[in-house]
Amino acid sequence: MATSVEIVIPVLNEEQGLPRCVETLVEFTSGLPEYDWKITVADNGSTDRTPEVIAQLAEKYPNVSTVRLEERGRGRALKRAWLASDADVRCYMDVDLSTDIKAVPQLVSAIAREGYDVATGSRLSKGSEVIGRKLTREITSRGYNGLIKLMFWPPFRDAQCGFKAVSRRAAESLMPLIKNNAWFMDTEMLLLAAAAGYRIKEIPVRWVDDPDSRVKVVSTAWEDVKGLLRLRFGGRPRPPEPYGGPSGPAGQAG
Repeated sequence: MATSVEIVIPVLNEEQGLPRCVETLVEFTSGLPEYDWKITVADNGSTDRTPEVIAQLAEKYPNVSTVRLEERGRGRALKRAWLASDADVRCYMDVDLSTDIKAVPQLVSAIAREGYDVATGSRLSKGSEVIGRKLTREITSRGYNGLIKLMFWPPFRDAQCGFKAVSRRAAESLMPLIKNNAWFMDTEMLLLAAAAGYRIKEIPVRWVDDPDSRVKVVSTAWEDVKGLLRLRFGGRPRPPEPYGGPSGPAGQAG
C-alpha cells in the first residue's frame, strides 16, 4: 500500500489565489504516484467566495476536500486539519506557493523514507534561494531566527517558512500541546519537537516573496517574541518520548 500524504492549505479570503494553488498541486502530485495524495483546504473564517470556490474544486478533483472553522487563526486551522487527518505524512504549505513545490518530494521523503519526524523548508540554509524579499522582512526574519538560536540553540535555522511536514505520531503528540493559534504555531511546534528529541530535517528551498502577502510584520513579530518568552520562561510541556523511525532511534538532526 502506498504511503498516504495529506497537504493542508490554510486559507482566509483567498477566492482569487486558491484555484491556481490547488490546480498546481493536483497536477504536480499526479506525477508522483508512489504516494497516495490528498489535498485539504482549511478555511478559517473566510467571508468572501472562498467556500464556494473550495466546493467547486472539490467537485472537480476527487482528492480535494475541505475543513471549515468559523473562528480565525492559521495555527488553529492547521491543528484541526492535522489532528483530523489519517495520513501517514501530514504537510502544509501557504496558498501563495511562495516555496517552490519542486521541493515537495524531498519534504515527504524525509518523513516517509528517511525516518525523520519533522521536515521543514529553510530559506537560510546553504543551497536555498530567496527572490524579491523586502529588506525590512529579511532583517526581521533573520533577527527573529537569531533570537531563537540565542534562546534555545535549536537544530534548525528557519522557523517560519510555510512549508512543513510531520509524521502521523509526531502530529498526534505535538499538536494538542501547541497553545498558539496564529503565526507562532510553526515555531512552537519545532521547539516542542526539538525539546522532545524528535528528528528534524531542514530542506533548502527556492522561495519567491509574495508582494501581496497579508502578514503584518510588526504585530506578528511581537506575537512571536511573546511566544518565545512564554516557552523560555513559562515552562513548556514535554511531548511523549519519540519513537524510532526506519533510520533508527530518534535524535536531533539539523
